[in-house]
Amino acid sequence: MGRDVTQQALLDHLIVAAATLDEGVAWCESTLGVTPGPGGRHAFMGTHNRLLKIATPAYPAAYFEIIAIDPEAKPPQRPRWFGLDDAALQARLRDGPRLIHLVARSTMLDMHRWGLITVGLKPGEPIAASRETPAGTLSWEILVAANGALDCGGALPTLIQWKGPHPTDNMPDSGITLKALTLHGVPERARQVLRLPGVQVLPEPGPALVATLSTPLGDVVLQS
Repeated sequence: MGRDVTQQALLDHLIVAAATLDEGVAWCESTLGVTPGPGGRHAFMGTHNRLLKIATPAYPAAYFEIIAIDPEAKPPQRPRWFGLDDAALQARLRDGPRLIHLVARSTMLDMHRWGLITVGLKPGEPIAASRETPAGTLSWEILVAANGALDCGGALPTLIQWKGPHPTDNMPDSGITLKALTLHGVPERARQVLRLPGVQVLPEPGPALVATLSTPLGDVVLQS
């Protein structure tokens, strides 16, 4: 028999970084044809976001996150997640928002973390986090490298384990769905650890992420 499906990681969300959240919203409206829904603030990381649902049966409970450094937040006591403090990324964002990364959810976070470490990768250390929403508290544990950097050029997913409700539980359909996702530059042994269903994970070089979205403007392909 095959391995238990609970040992699979599942695509949780795609991340688009923006120099400012207003720029991210404007990009979403012009590129994807919709206004993103509300998000929130992550005071401990000094970031804020806007969200929209992109789920399909192939990618259950998947969503899209537009994230930026929050100018009203106090500087965090550590590097921000998703490499947002990286000077090279911040320079690229001056040309506009861009797809940079993905997050995969796990119900066995420690197992997946050690599996990736065993094959020579750097998935980060677990951090407990939460934020308040109108529907209640969202709580999760997430792996973040001490320096905030992403492995495999952003193609190795950040792993998350939700503790209770998921953001999409109270998120309306957006009119956008994810049709396909390809990752480049992830070692084969890492693919075997994560077993991401519906995601093509390739070891050869290429854009770290290639996502095809069905939108009101037609199919849109985003590359990191």
